[in-house]
Amino acid sequence: MSADDVTAYIEAQDEPKRTTLLAMRAMLLEIEPGFEQVIAWNSPQFKIGGKYAVGLCAFKNHLTFSPQSPEVMLSHADDLAGYTVSKSSFQFKVDEPLPRALVEKLVKARLAELI
Repeated sequence: MSADDVTAYIEAQDEPKRTTLLAMRAMLLEIEPGFEQVIAWNSPQFKIGGKYAVGLCAFKNHLTFSPQSPEVMLSHADDLAGYTVSKSSFQFKVDEPLPRALVEKLVKARLAELI
């Protein structure tokens, strides 16, 4: 599984999910250019140093972003107020990428766990 597979996953989504996921992927790669893009758990995942860091997933009525860490989710609970949150991911709108400041904060917290 490769970046081409991630592209295929995103391109298979209806609008506006496709555009939102493309923007999210671009943002993640700007924040951490060293991310390896793969498909795992039937969704785009971003790895670094062989470890899963963060992921995206499209559902019928929402998208999810996953820092794949209950600790990151708990430590940023205040930042995630207003989102539908689970143990290691949260939902966001299909037509609006997440705020870059939030994504950057979550990615950096997750990378600090891994590196």
